[in-house]
Amino acid sequence: MHKKDFSYYVTRYFTNYLDREAGFSPNTIKSYRDTFILFFRYIELFRICKINKLNMDILSADNVNDFLNWIEKERQCTVSSRNQRLAALKSFCIYVIRENPEKSDICQQVLGIRAKKATQKSIGYLNIEAISYLLKMPDKTSDRGIRDLALLALLYETGCRVQEIIDLKIGDISFRIPNTVALTGKGNKIRVVPISQQVSEIIKNYLSISTRHNFEENIFVNRLGNPLSRSGVAYILNKYGDMARKNRLDLYPYKLHPHILRHSKAMHLLENNVNLIYIRDFLGHSSVTTTEIYARCNPELKRKYIEEASNFITETVQDYSKTEKNDLLEWLRKNI
Repeated sequence: MHKKDFSYYVTRYFTNYLDREAGFSPNTIKSYRDTFILFFRYIELFRICKINKLNMDILSADNVNDFLNWIEKERQCTVSSRNQRLAALKSFCIYVIRENPEKSDICQQVLGIRAKKATQKSIGYLNIEAISYLLKMPDKTSDRGIRDLALLALLYETGCRVQEIIDLKIGDISFRIPNTVALTGKGNKIRVVPISQQVSEIIKNYLSISTRHNFEENIFVNRLGNPLSRSGVAYILNKYGDMARKNRLDLYPYKLHPHILRHSKAMHLLENNVNLIYIRDFLGHSSVTTTEIYARCNPELKRKYIEEASNFITETVQDYSKTEKNDLLEWLRKNI
């Protein structure tokens, strides 16, 4: 029988559990793998243990806390990155406990480490005028411009994550009334969001000039026919952002990033009196407490949605599950 040592659990965690059982996305798995590479580098750098003699003892609370402080101070990682590394190690510990309860003592040390509280940053977003002007930048007479317009319009219209639009297949779009897009989000969860007739026509125009018709093919590809990368999407957005900024610096005070279209869509939904529960589902958030960060960006929106959320709970709470009730109550506790 194979001895179940530290390397055994690490191997099984990455080759079997994360993908096949937990259903984590490739990006999450890569992030978790990077965490372990960094952790092993730290262990070796400070001679805590030789790399060929790794054991469960390296997961002591002191080692993990020192590792987290090291990546934050020495490697200049953000608090958010620090917390992501901790989350990866905690996930591994939960897996080990499930596989071998005898290892729970040392794993519980890691699970007891609290995430570091990060300073809440204001969310940058574009107003409606800025979105409209940005979508006028691509050249609608060229194949590349038609593709780029379709990409930007769909990023904003659906409020999707960059990886979601990279992974989007031709068969994920339905041109029946109502027009919809099926997005595969974190944890391989699929959500269906509506798109307007105008954006639907933009997508149809793009697909009409495409040589790809297989429903399983990616919609957005580069000149080599390969799916766009995250940096490719960022390049396209910044290209047109820079063009727009030359004429309207007032609308684009800073460099654009792909997530800004997602933020903008969320803020515009809030400004149009869409409740947080719907926006949560639209964006694919697991909890409304994640969605509420958008209400904090605007004092007037914050005041309005605190009032509306309060009325929503007292008047229609019976239509929602216990989890949803708790989410809304938690939102109120944080903001009132």
